[in-house]
Amino acid sequence: MNNPPSYEREVRGYLIGFGKALALTLIPFGLVAWQKLPASVVLVVIGVCALWQIVVHGRYFLHIDLSQQKREDLLLILFSVLLLSIMAGGTIFIMANLSHRMH
Repeated sequence: MNNPPSYEREVRGYLIGFGKALALTLIPFGLVAWQKLPASVVLVVIGVCALWQIVVHGRYFLHIDLSQQKREDLLLILFSVLLLSIMAGGTIFIMANLSHRMH
């Protein structure tokens, strides 16, 4: 049984996405375990890797592609950005509030 080319392309896309997601997970983990860089640099790298991983997951696993020019994709992206900004902002607020109360 021959697999159609689209199946091979889809599997290749999943493997590429998995590799990128794995790398974007291991980079911050390695930096935290290594503990040779200043904390501010590590935090920035973790934040950049987290944001980039959101893009990787959206592109390779959720199949969000702007080239198709579907209105649903744009609304999904905008809603995701809204939810992520609320979650990230809330997390930063909680962490800052806890830090302020502990000192």
